[in-house]
Amino acid sequence: MRLTIRHTTRYSFADPVAYGLQQLRKTPKSGHGQEVIRWTTTLSGAKKELEYHDHMNNAVELISFDKDVTEVTVRSEGEVEVSDTTGIIGAHRGPAPLWLFETVTPLTKPGPGVRALIKQVEGESSVGKLHDLSRVISEVVAYEVGTSQSETRAEDAIAEGKGVCQDHAHIFIAAAREMGFPARYVSGYLMMDDRIEQDATHAWAEAHVDGLGWVGFDVSNQICPDTRYVRVATGLDYQGAAPVTGTRYGGAGETLSVAIEVAQQQ
Repeated sequence: MRLTIRHTTRYSFADPVAYGLQQLRKTPKSGHGQEVIRWTTTLSGAKKELEYHDHMNNAVELISFDKDVTEVTVRSEGEVEVSDTTGIIGAHRGPAPLWLFETVTPLTKPGPGVRALIKQVEGESSVGKLHDLSRVISEVVAYEVGTSQSETRAEDAIAEGKGVCQDHAHIFIAAAREMGFPARYVSGYLMMDDRIEQDATHAWAEAHVDGLGWVGFDVSNQICPDTRYVRVATGLDYQGAAPVTGTRYGGAGETLSVAIEVAQQQ
């Protein structure tokens, strides 16, 4: 399946920005069941300084804001061919070593909530246990838009009993690592069945299983990623795979808008 994607981020500032620098992780990865046919980033009010691949093999674009700018637009768009791998990404490939994905982060630190979920998990095989973990999480933490922030921890979301795809991914990662599986966060695009326009990227998790390699699990939708999913960036948690990170001086009174379109090419 070939998907067309457009991801536009607009910033407006009441006061001019003296200096701004951002890392963009919006470019999909080629390989593992998907091929980037074309991809471009267009900037207004900013310029590209350089591009590189980080230690997670994410494509990163470093941009700087124009001096005293009050409006910045970042538009990333292109086409990606996706094939169905039943969620299996395959063998681990660096440069980050596999053991790094056993690392506990502040957002994925397991506590009483995560350990209680693990006690409910059933299944004889590794994959069976991970599928059941996904089920348990979805039953305990309801999907509800606007109920958490980017800094919400896995334990916090469990305590609240609700969250979004980011929270589901963090909980799955925390539990999977506690169960002995290397696990990582995935940010990307998802073609929805009922609409083209969206206001946020999607997130899911991957766990490394002996004999299969990396396998994806979307807790929020209770499936393994298929041809509607486009992998963009991976990390130990959201902070390592966020579409945009950066800093600025000045620019008080920020207004941010995000528009995403994902559709099957006709």
